Amino acid sequence: MQIILLSGGSGKRLWPLSNNTRSKQFIKLLTAPDGSKESMVQRVVRQLRETGICDSITVATSQSQRDIIINQLGEEIPVVTEPERRDTFPAIALASSYLAYKRKCSTDEIIIVMPCDPYTETGYFETIRRIADAVKNNVAELVLMGINPTYPSAKYGYVVPVNDVQNKGIFQVSRFTEKPDMITAEKLISEGAFWNGGVFAFRLGYMTDIVTRHIKTDTFSEIRSRYGEFPKISFDYEVAEKAQSVAVVPFAGEWKDLGTWNTLTDELSEHTMGNVVMDEESENTHVINELGLPIMCIGTRNLVIAASNDGILISDKDKSENIKTYADCLQHRPMFEERRWGEYKVVDTAEFSDGYKSLTKQLKIKSGKSISYQVHRHRDEVWTFIDGEGELVLDDIRSVISRGDTITIKKGVKHAVRAISELTFIEVQSGNLLAEEDIEQFDYKW
Repeated sequence: MQIILLSGGSGKRLWPLSNNTRSKQFIKLLTAPDGSKESMVQRVVRQLRETGICDSITVATSQSQRDIIINQLGEEIPVVTEPERRDTFPAIALASSYLAYKRKCSTDEIIIVMPCDPYTETGYFETIRRIADAVKNNVAELVLMGINPTYPSAKYGYVVPVNDVQNKGIFQVSRFTEKPDMITAEKLISEGAFWNGGVFAFRLGYMTDIVTRHIKTDTFSEIRSRYGEFPKISFDYEVAEKAQSVAVVPFAGEWKDLGTWNTLTDELSEHTMGNVVMDEESENTHVINELGLPIMCIGTRNLVIAASNDGILISDKDKSENIKTYADCLQHRPMFEERRWGEYKVVDTAEFSDGYKSLTKQLKIKSGKSISYQVHRHRDEVWTFIDGEGELVLDDIRSVISRGDTITIKKGVKHAVRAISELTFIEVQSGNLLAEEDIEQFDYKW
């Protein structure tokens, strides 16, 4: 069995902790069994491994999320990146092509496609085993997991079942309904419909046959280079709703989409994280503070307060689902990013009367990791190392750096740094044009 985890989203619903590069599934707020904090995607991968249902995991995502996935899950899990964002059908088609043509998996291999961030329990993963077995036993070519709805919702698609296949709790699918209004949702539930949880099982050959209808080739590199030829459409519309042989297996356990602050805070083990002071009279208030400055709460009621380098949120919990509407109005670069080598946060920006700009970052590089050998054409940089030890390269000349060292890097100078121990430094960029795109990278062998 092969698992394809779908990771997407722009991360506005949990602003300011989420942004365009750190979507909700990457925020480390959930408590792991060892007491440490883990993200939603880390939790799902841990649960998959603990239940032992899969031989291999592959993540299908956008290029902008590649580094943070590698940083959180490690380099042993393959990451298949879209050349451009197109929707779930092209993403699944590309990941399936990777398994078929790059990994050389058998056409009979059972493929499970699922979201990377459901908040759920062990029974969910046992149901994944059941939908895989249903495909293996030729119950249907495409088998879905149906979530037993706990209330009428317009946020989810619905799967309407008909006959139970051989009384095994596996149902043929009558039809699909995409995100209905509330009245229709109530009617669907009365008919025994399930929420569509976005979990699908099929044989690899089933999907590669569909891929071939759009792009006739048997090489992964060509499929990726011709990615724009896939229709920009969801897997539900392009595959599930057109399928001639489709079944659904119900799951009735705990399942939540932690997509708003209200639903997420219900699952947090502490009411405060970070530098927070809260009096005993405060009720149903959660505070997450990623800043160094303290937050003090006196007599607060039903609030979520979140602070990061991207901004500060103060919201009534019951209104928190409206955040995206207002966050979409905020147009600025992400102020925190995880990369495969570590992380950085923007601590200050300034623009002067003559158009000259400065941007100050704090970077942390993991021991043994390095940033790429690179050059900038439009900015100078000053690096001040405040902790750890590393190796610096300036125009092919190496030196050892440590706490207290300051280095000036003029535009046009090639540079890189590798951490011997975890390395922390302050970077001050200055120039008339400061952009992440102002970078040219080169190969360098440490």
